[in-house]
Amino acid sequence: MTGRLGVGVIGAGYWGPNLARNFRASDAWELAAVCDLDRDRARRVAESVGGAPVRTDVDDVLADPLVDAVAIATPARTHHALACRALAAGKHVIVEKPLAADRASGIAMVAAAREQGLVLMTDHTYCYTPAVLRIRELIAEGALGDILYVDSTRINLGLVQPDVDVLWDLAPHDLSILDFVLPGGLTAATVSAAGADPLGTGRACVGYLAMPLAGGAIAHVQVNWLSPTKIRRMVIGGTRRTLVWDDLNPQQRLSVFDRGVDLPAGREGARQARVSYRLGDTWSPALPEQEALGNVVTEFAAAIREGRAPRTDGDAGLRVLSVLEAASRSLAAQGAPAAVEREPELVALGGAA
Repeated sequence: MTGRLGVGVIGAGYWGPNLARNFRASDAWELAAVCDLDRDRARRVAESVGGAPVRTDVDDVLADPLVDAVAIATPARTHHALACRALAAGKHVIVEKPLAADRASGIAMVAAAREQGLVLMTDHTYCYTPAVLRIRELIAEGALGDILYVDSTRINLGLVQPDVDVLWDLAPHDLSILDFVLPGGLTAATVSAAGADPLGTGRACVGYLAMPLAGGAIAHVQVNWLSPTKIRRMVIGGTRRTLVWDDLNPQQRLSVFDRGVDLPAGREGARQARVSYRLGDTWSPALPEQEALGNVVTEFAAAIREGRAPRTDGDAGLRVLSVLEAASRSLAAQGAPAAVEREPELVALGGAA
C-alpha cells in the first residue's frame, strides 16, 4: 500500500467528527465515507470536513473496495459486533475507547484480528499527546529512576452517563496512559476500587481505584463527575526524580522535580536515622504543539503499511478492560481487592498484525 488508504468513519456523534477531520487532514488517508444511522448528522460531519460520501448502512461501507479501514466511534456496547463485521470483511479497524463493553468481547475482537492478519487499534488518544510521549521517553531512559508511585486525578463537573459509571467513563484514559508509559504496561495482579453515588443515579459518580505496581510501587486513580473544578493531573514519583503532568497548563504541561527522599541501604535503625531529602532543580521539557489525533491516524496508517502492531493495539485495549472489570468486581465487593484476569489463551494465536 503506497498510496493513500481509504477509511470510513462509523458514528458521527461526539468523537466521529474529530476522527473525520483528522483523517481528512492526513496525507496518509482518504476519507471514503462517513456513516451514521442519522443521515443528516452524517451529512453535516462530511460537509464540515470538505465533503465525503455519506452512508447510513454499515454494510455499504464494508462492501466498498475503496475502504481499507474503518474507525468505529459508536457506543461501547456496539464495538464488538461492528469490529468483528469489519474484520470479517477484510478491513483494518480502529476503535474508540474503551475497546469493548466487556473483556470477553475484547478477547473475541483481538482474536479475530489476529486470525485475519489485520490491524486492530485502540484509540487511546492521550497516549499520542506530546506530553505523554515525552513521559514515556523519560521513564524509558531512566530519568525518573525506579517508579515508586503514580497518583492521577481526572475530575470535573461532567455528564452522568446513562450506561456506565464514572470508572468506566473516565478511568480508561488514566489506565491507558499507565499501560503506555510504565515498563511492561499494566501488570497489576489485583485492583481495589471504591465508589459513591450520592445523587442516587444508579451508578458511581465518584470513584477511586488503586493497584500495586512492580517493586512495591502503587498507582492511584481518582475520577469524579461532580467536581466544580476541572483537574487533569498525574504525578509519577521515582527514586531519582518526580514528574508532574498538568494537562490543563499549556504553558508548562510537564515539570520534572529533582526532589525526593533518600533512604540509604543498611540496618533498619541506621536507615531511619539517615533519611535525607533532596531539594534540587525543577525543569520543564519543551513539547511540540501537535494534535494527538493527528498522531493517532498517522500511527494507524503506519501500522497497516508496515504490517505491525500499533502502539496502542487491541492487546492494550484488552489490558485496560481487564483492569476495569476487576475494578467493577472490587466495587461490588465494597472495595475488597479483585484479581485482574489475563489472556494466556491468545498467546497461541501469535503476534499482533
